[in-house]
Amino acid sequence: MTPPRSSAARIDVRNLTMAYGSRVVMQEMNFQIHRGEVFVIMGGSGCGKSTLMKHLIGLLEPAEGAILYDNVNFTTADEDERHAMRRSFGVLYQAGALWGSMTLAENIALPLEQYTSLSRRDIREVASFKLALVGLNGFEDFYPAEISGGMRKRAALARAMALDPDILFFDEPSAGLDPISSARLDDLIVQLRDSLGATIVIVTHELASIFAIGDRCVYLDVESKRITAEGHPRELAESSDDEKVREFLNRQAETPADHQPS
Repeated sequence: MTPPRSSAARIDVRNLTMAYGSRVVMQEMNFQIHRGEVFVIMGGSGCGKSTLMKHLIGLLEPAEGAILYDNVNFTTADEDERHAMRRSFGVLYQAGALWGSMTLAENIALPLEQYTSLSRRDIREVASFKLALVGLNGFEDFYPAEISGGMRKRAALARAMALDPDILFFDEPSAGLDPISSARLDDLIVQLRDSLGATIVIVTHELASIFAIGDRCVYLDVESKRITAEGHPRELAESSDDEKVREFLNRQAETPADHQPS
């Protein structure tokens, strides 16, 4: 059954089916993401979490269904309309995807140079400000190889914020980080949500992050190829009707398989 819909949804996913050719990944997905919340896409390895994020930002096209932003159909929009809508997106990829031949400031400057008419001096100031927001003040002229993995993730987050997006997409932001660095990144994400009023969509399997920062979540079930649970993670852990969801959220230790990309 399709859940009731709110006209105030920032993102509205309607009857979405994802497929690679004849192979269906997920089908008949319906959910909404509300403005200013941290929304978690979770599930086991290979369920299609990262594939769903790629659909949300337009890197992949739906086999069926539609994705709407503020009631505007992103799926059927022409390329100019999509380009304008993407200006409100910021994306942090799993590996960070920083350009190794550029300094941190130059990485952040790149989208500003492409999409704004700011002067070089103003771009440099914006880059320094974004780095300061993520705790990297003074690292403007460092190269990605010269800083730690956690710092690279924060630098990639600064780049994702370069154009002041109001929606941030994170694909496994804690992947490869130690627990302390991961917790610090979670804290930073919440601080940015609170200070900037951004809507945040996170793909993750990390329990600590799901419980620490998730306002609501959906669970993608690899066997049924459907969403089998939606709600606050702690409520789902305690009382979900789906045993697999309860097991996922109450597991005591992660296995190496849990760390494979989806």
